[in-house]
Amino acid sequence: MNEDIRIHSWPCSYYLDTSKQWVSGRLSLTPVVIKFTADKTGELLVSFHLSSISEIKKESSNLIFSSLTILEKNTKHWFSSLRPSRNVVFNILEHFWREQLLSSQGAGAEAAALQSTKGKELTGLLTGSQKRLEDTAKVLHYQGEQFDNIMKGLNKIEGDMDVADRLLTELESPSWWPFSSKLWKAPLETKPKETATVSDSKNQEGIIIRIPVIITHRTDANVKPGKLTLFASGLEISDCNSQVVHRFESKDVDDIRVHTPYEISVRQRFIGKPDTSYRLLSAKMPEVIPILEMQFSKKIQFLEDALGFVGARNSPQVDLGTSIWQAATGLLGGVVQPSSPVGGKEGMDNDQVQLQKHEKISQEEAKELKQMLKKLKGLALETEAELERQDEALDSITTSVDRATLNIDKQNRRIKKLT
Repeated sequence: MNEDIRIHSWPCSYYLDTSKQWVSGRLSLTPVVIKFTADKTGELLVSFHLSSISEIKKESSNLIFSSLTILEKNTKHWFSSLRPSRNVVFNILEHFWREQLLSSQGAGAEAAALQSTKGKELTGLLTGSQKRLEDTAKVLHYQGEQFDNIMKGLNKIEGDMDVADRLLTELESPSWWPFSSKLWKAPLETKPKETATVSDSKNQEGIIIRIPVIITHRTDANVKPGKLTLFASGLEISDCNSQVVHRFESKDVDDIRVHTPYEISVRQRFIGKPDTSYRLLSAKMPEVIPILEMQFSKKIQFLEDALGFVGARNSPQVDLGTSIWQAATGLLGGVVQPSSPVGGKEGMDNDQVQLQKHEKISQEEAKELKQMLKKLKGLALETEAELERQDEALDSITTSVDRATLNIDKQNRRIKKLT
């Protein structure tokens, strides 16, 4: 992810200690850095890493009201006249600061990461790929259940229409017709006994992913921390006390806009009353957006600042298993056997060439990577098989709906003749 992308910026004033005066400008937040730029001169007066912050507080004094202070190493930075409000800026800065500390565990973790082996790095990459594949499998499994329920419903409709057809035939028959009783009794004797089934899929439904978010509802001033939980059937927004603020079922979502890789908005439209819309900001949002893109492919929209995040995810879903397996196998082959190119020199970029020349991994790491690749291949093939099954189910549903529509039109014409 580009660390220079601007997540948010706010107009405010900064206390410049060298000149003992307040300077108007803009406070900007990127995924890893906080900056302040003066309005008049355009000079960058403040720039420091989130991991170097030891404290963020809301403070005031006899001379300074509604101020925000950031303790960076041994320097205390004062910001005032924050718009839209101090609370909004505080909640967002604190969220990204805490997530940065949790993800990197400060500067010590960054130093340790530099000393990690290439095998550990590859293991981390494959672990992320495995997690995304598992999330994809959960969504596809739920969609498969929905298709199965639709097919059961259509089969019941076809059975009911057969009964209606027999009843209409009885009504159309003359009173002297000797086989009337058989027409009446046939459906009653052959009709299978329907048992009421209560779907408890919602109770058994698992959580795909849950992340901390900053929730904005309607106005910028109404900002509070909370959580976003993604299910296969929809998404749920809750506050920091785990109280549900709003749940969107998949069918209720009219559009999802990706403003930046860290901020989205979810909306449900209504006729005659205001739309229900929530804006969600999170340092963990890049992990959620690929899942949302798959679940709501026809409803999600990437705005200008988020177009770079789309990347190369434009390949057809049916090639998912093959593409993941080929990429992973090529990556491992290039590391385990640095001297032998995989797929020819033409297919490798400079990073892969450098990797093959200078990087080696231990036998234990290679064994672990091969096991992960084997599991990845199995997940990818299962995903591909499920996609093919759902394509066939969708074709069957389309055929059944067309057939049911024709039968309904036919029976409507027969009813009109009888009346």
